[in-house]
Amino acid sequence: MTPEMENAFAAIRAEYGADSIARVERMLEPGGSGRHPSQKAAKWIMPGLSPTPWHDPYAYDELAPVVRALEASHRAIKEELNSAWAGRREVFSDYEHYLTRQEDWQALYLFRGGGLVAESAATAPTAYRVVKEAAVETEKICPLLECHFSTLLPGAVIDPHCDLWNFSINLHLAVDIPDGCSITVAGETRSWEEGKCLLFDYSFEHEARNLGIHPRTCLLIDLWHPETTLPERRALVALITEIRRLMGEG
Repeated sequence: MTPEMENAFAAIRAEYGADSIARVERMLEPGGSGRHPSQKAAKWIMPGLSPTPWHDPYAYDELAPVVRALEASHRAIKEELNSAWAGRREVFSDYEHYLTRQEDWQALYLFRGGGLVAESAATAPTAYRVVKEAAVETEKICPLLECHFSTLLPGAVIDPHCDLWNFSINLHLAVDIPDGCSITVAGETRSWEEGKCLLFDYSFEHEARNLGIHPRTCLLIDLWHPETTLPERRALVALITEIRRLMGEG
C-alpha cells in the first residue's frame, strides 16, 4: 500500500465506518481470497460476491433500468450501428484487450478512460444517450473500464481467458446476431438473442466465437457488480487508479 492508497482508504473508513471496506482490504491480503477454479487467472477476487458465472439481467434492482433502457432502444441502436459500419468504418478500431489485440475483433467506444467518448455521440446517438443517462449519470458504469460496440468478424474466435477482477460485471446487449455465434462462460455455452441482454461475471474463464458469415455485434458495458457497496467502489477506484499510475498507465 502506498501512502496515497492508505490515505484514501482512511478517508473512506472515516466517512463510512471502520468495516466499510473490509472486503477490499481482505482482497489485498497475502494469498488473496478463495476463488472458483474457473477464476484462477483473474488478478483480483473480492470476497463476498456471489461466485456465479451467469446472472439474470433483471435480477438486480440497480441494473434492471439499464437493461430495460437498452432493450427498448435496440431497433434504433442497431440501425445506427449498421449505418456506421457501412459508411464510417474508420470510426471502428482493432479491439485492444489487456491480453492481446485482434484485427478480427472491432470496437467503437462510447465510454473509455473514465469518461464518455464525445465524438461517438454523432455516430451512435441512441446508444450514447442511453448509456449516458442510464449508466453514466447514475454511476452504475464502472469508471475503471469501458463501454463499446464489440464486433466479431466472420470466423473470429476470442480465446478462453479471465478478465482482471470480479467487482465489475459485463452486460451485453445483443445488437446484430447472425447464426453461428456463441459465448461460453465457466464451461456453459449460450447464444445471444438479438435485442436482449446477457449478464455475466467475466472473472470466470470465458470465450466467444463467430462461426457465421456475417459480423456479430454486441454493445458491452462494464457495470459495477451490484453486490458491491458505495464505499467499496470508492476504495476500488482509488486502488486501481494508483496501481495504474505506478505502472505508468495514466
